[in-house]
This record gives sequence, structure tokens and C-alpha cells, in this order.
Amino acid sequence: MKYEQYMEHTPDVQGFFDTRTNTISYVVADPATNKCAIIDSVMDFDQPSGTLYFDSAQTIIDYVHEKGYEVEWILETHVHADHLSAAPYLKEKLGGTMAIGKYITDVQEIFGKAFNEGTEFARDGSQFDRLWSDGDEFTLGSIPAFVMHTPGHTPADMVYVIGDAVFA
Repeated sequence: MKYEQYMEHTPDVQGFFDTRTNTISYVVADPATNKCAIIDSVMDFDQPSGTLYFDSAQTIIDYVHEKGYEVEWILETHVHADHLSAAPYLKEKLGGTMAIGKYITDVQEIFGKAFNEGTEFARDGSQFDRLWSDGDEFTLGSIPAFVMHTPGHTPADMVYVIGDAVFA
């Protein structure tokens, strides 16, 4: 793989820090096409009340609309233990293709057994539109990108290289 082709492209990157979970979601955009990706989005969860809400996701939605971006990708670097993903909500509101590493099926099998989810909990990654393999390539607008399988935190961890930016 020739990395020079990636270094020639600089996406616009905006981070959104979530104080409750101490995590950062990103909107990454191709300035030439206004196509963007949302990476590691947060669904808000109030643990004492068990309430789900979407203030963090709405901040991203507002930003995407303000910038005039079109969502191409909604990417997860891994299954998050520190927060819930707003990816399905964002896909419903903004469109885009939801993607994660193909080893999500291993994580689903582990979590499915640990939480006694039974057979109704799909363990085949079908909750996502695309399951990445190590070295898969894609584009964000006109920016070349690829994924690297980086198991560690979970067996499904992926790193996204989008132009000259890296998201882990």
C-alpha cells in the first residue's frame, strides 16, 4: 500500500467532546465534495433513570446541516463500553452507510452470552450495512481511505485512515 496517496489529502475534522462519557465523536469531511463521515457517535444515557436521549447526536446533526454536508459514512472504531452509539439514529436522520469491523460478530457472541440475550439477538453483524476487513479501502467524497484491524480494546477494533487523518 502506498501511503503517499493518503497524505496528499487533508479532510476537515471537527471533534465533539462528550463530558459524561469522556469520549470524542468526529465529523470528517471532504472540503471538495462536502461528503462527510461521522465517527464514534454518542447516544445520551442517564443511568439513574434509564433514559435515552439524543442531545449529543443533535449537536452533530445541527453541525452537518450548518456546513451543508452529505453523510456518506457512519463509522464505529469499536463496540463502546463507555457509551451507547447513536449510529442508527443518525442514519435515520441523515442517511449514510453504517460500518464496523467484521469481528463485531465475535463481540456480539461474547456479549450475547454474557447478557443472556438468547437467539433473538442477532450475532451476525446485520445491524450494520458494512463489515470491514483489514486493508479494505473506501473513499470519503474524493479522499482515499482505508481501514486497519487493530484488536485490543475489543476483537473488532478498527482504525480509519482518511486522507492524512487517523481515527482509532
